[in-house]
Amino acid sequence: MNANALSIIFSSDSDSHLNDLTYHRTVASLPFGGRYRLIDFALSNLVDAGVSKVGIVAKNNYNSLMDHIRMGRDWDLNRKNSGIIIFPPFVLNTLSEMYKGKIDALYSLRNFLMSAKEEYVFLMPANVVTNVDLSLVERLHFEKKADITLLTYRANELHPRKNIIETDKDGRVVASRFAVSSEGEAELTNMGVYYLKKQLLLGLVDGAYSKGFVDFEKDIIQKSLFELRVYSCEVKNYVAVIDRIPAYFRASMDLLNAEIREDLFYGNGSILTKVKDSVPTRYRDNAKVVNSLIADGCEIDGTVENSILFRGVKVARGAVIKDSIVMENGHIMEGASLTFTITDKNVVVRESCSVAGSANYPFVVAKDKIMSNNQ
Repeated sequence: MNANALSIIFSSDSDSHLNDLTYHRTVASLPFGGRYRLIDFALSNLVDAGVSKVGIVAKNNYNSLMDHIRMGRDWDLNRKNSGIIIFPPFVLNTLSEMYKGKIDALYSLRNFLMSAKEEYVFLMPANVVTNVDLSLVERLHFEKKADITLLTYRANELHPRKNIIETDKDGRVVASRFAVSSEGEAELTNMGVYYLKKQLLLGLVDGAYSKGFVDFEKDIIQKSLFELRVYSCEVKNYVAVIDRIPAYFRASMDLLNAEIREDLFYGNGSILTKVKDSVPTRYRDNAKVVNSLIADGCEIDGTVENSILFRGVKVARGAVIKDSIVMENGHIMEGASLTFTITDKNVVVRESCSVAGSANYPFVVAKDKIMSNNQ
């Protein structure tokens, strides 16, 4: 158990790139895998490493996040002297302005960090899907006598927001740049997870904030490589960073692979989530389900192939769902069809309506929308 580290999770780091899926919610509470939310992975990894004080920086649309987390009971974080603390925007910002980046957000948390007894800090985004042993990060940090240790993974799909890392043979980071092309071989990529001393973090943030800097990677990490000992800890097991609609879709479809599913949810410890009491799914006479994840409380009388259904989804007779994601309480009516489609919560697809996207960019139906052939 590690009682000497706390964590700060940024709940909204990539909202603007997930379009309709984060219009009503923060990225941290984006549903994933039938019954989970993205923040479940960060919280579960931290709890497995013995980190019991977790601050969550909220920016906007965080009501669903608060409803999901409640008091942290499902992650054993409903503690008297630690546990989960949610920081809404403006509360700690004396200028009453929305923070512009991680540096601005961390500066607003100075009093919280200074008053905490913990000596070390994990900084992490909420959009990383992985099951990693964070105690290994701490071990590497001390073995290398590092000032900052960051988590990396090999990424094939690159875009200008991806931070590419170069290291020497010892794992020390010697260069940092941002991708310029999506083509080429897999690159060692920054996950956005950092481990460092609290006092070092405060000093770096104070210096960057005083100069008007806002980007943590560009203005702190890149500019510290020659002054500080920054090391990479490469994660070898499954990692997905949910920063685009296609990335969300691909990571969801990866769950249909049993080996990936086992590694992700049970590899280094179980991924925990909010417990809900639901009735079992009912498969009626015409139901045909192939290679799909089906959550509790569904009612299926149609065809479901290579798809993920969240709780309470209804699939009527003659309806066909292929290569799609249907979130909670979706209703796919008789004769309707979905192909390469993501439907948000409470979506109704009317009789005989066909909705289709592509494997590279699925069609997204916004929350509470009713789809029909008249649209």
